[in-house]
This record gives sequence, C-alpha cells and structure tokens, in this order.
Amino acid sequence: MDLALPLKKHFGHDQFRPLQREIIHDALAGRDVFVLMPTGGGKSLCFQLPALMREGLTIVVSPLISLMKDQVDALQTSGIAATYLNSTLDRHEATARWRGLHRGEYRMLYVAPERLMLETFLERALNWNIAQIAIDEAHCISEWGHDFRREYRELKKLRKHLPEVPIMALTATATERVRIDIIQQLHLREPRCYVASFNRPNLTYRVVPKSAPYEQLLAFIRSRPNDSGIRWHQRETVSCRPNRWRAHKTPGLIFARRRLRDHRNHRVRNGDQ
Repeated sequence: MDLALPLKKHFGHDQFRPLQREIIHDALAGRDVFVLMPTGGGKSLCFQLPALMREGLTIVVSPLISLMKDQVDALQTSGIAATYLNSTLDRHEATARWRGLHRGEYRMLYVAPERLMLETFLERALNWNIAQIAIDEAHCISEWGHDFRREYRELKKLRKHLPEVPIMALTATATERVRIDIIQQLHLREPRCYVASFNRPNLTYRVVPKSAPYEQLLAFIRSRPNDSGIRWHQRETVSCRPNRWRAHKTPGLIFARRRLRDHRNHRVRNGDQ
C-alpha cells in the first residue's frame, strides 16, 4: 500500500518519521497496536492517517479539552472531517455534532474517557461504523504510572462493548511495567508493540555552578539572540521578575507563570468532562 501520496495530500509531509509507516500499516490491517513514542515523535499521525484511508469513524480518547480543540482545529483546517464532544459546547452545537455522527459525516471524534464510557454514549456509538479506537495518554490507565487517572480504568470495558473494534494505545512515557499494565488493562489482542528511540541529538544537559543567577541568565540569553527557550522555575525569585528584565531591554520575553498556573487549574476543573 502506497502511503506517501495520502501523507503528502493530507499533511504535507514528504516522508514518515521512524516507525510511523509500520504502525500505520498495522492499524490499517485491523490489528491492536501499542505505541511508545516521545513527545514530538508524531504519535497523532499514526491514527489520523489511517482514519482518512478507510471507511468508518476513528474515536480518539483524549484527557484534555484544550488538546482536543487544537487537534480538531488543525484537522479541519486541512479539510478533514473531525469533531469533538465535551462540556465546552452549548446544547445546539452538541446536538448538531451528534446528528453529524449518526449520519456518518465525520472521520474522527475526540472525546474524554469518562464521556465515552457513559452508558448512553456507548449505546449511541453502537449505531456508528467505528473503524478504530485510539487511546492517547494511555499511561493514565496504569496505577504504576506517574499520572494515573481513575476514569481511564473504565476503558477496559471497551473490549466488551465493542469487541471487533481494533484499539491503538499511545503514550510518550511508560516503563516496562506500565507498558504491560496498559496492554493487560485494555485487553489488547496480540498487539504489535512499537517503542521509538528517545534519543534527542539536538538536546544537551549541562550543570553549572550557580553564582549571581540573574547576571548568568542575562548573559546566556544575550549570547543567543536568534534562539528560543524556556526558563522554568518553581517559585518567583528576584531573577525572574518581569520589571527587572524589561529594565535591561531584553526583547522577546514572555512571562507565563500565571498562564501556566491557570492552565493547570483549567485541567483540574475540566480535564474530566
């Protein structure tokens, strides 16, 4: 099967990243698949491209509302029939999307795990032609993982409700123990398992003695005028106060402490809807 043409047509890429082609072949063959791939490795393409190359609906389980919207917006911009259902929609928007799902107008549906596992939702889903279920952030199902979410445990019932639908589990972080737990909890059947390399040759780690941290950081930034980066801190200190940086006319700086905190609060409030 030639995958290069649809890859270029739908996503504008000339070639696949490592393991993507093999994963997509298995997905199109109707196999259960486990994917461990680093952030930025191209996990989403592994279920998005198959969704466009066969009939039926691909349901994507995602824990974050913001991530759903970002991915659906990007897909729709490319002319791909994708949608999501979550608590941000008003009644009229939700009704229109339900109607479209029953008419088979969508190729991809993004939904949170707890909504998917509602009895009324599953009853409706039985009337759809579901081609695959892709479970993103699959490590959340494992009690041995660092980000266990109880609602993910309910996903193990999918095999009972939709026994013939292949499942793809994807994560960027999972020890061997967590991998085994994911496969067992989701009842994956003889899954093809793919573990990508986490080597990032463009990244280096360096530890330097701390002395006059503000001056050190200022010198570091000025030595790289054309680069970008993130300076992460757990608490506000003199060296990270916006006014001090502005006084030195350091261009292009964005202070996102409050924004990140608000995002975390939003995730706690809405991530399970």
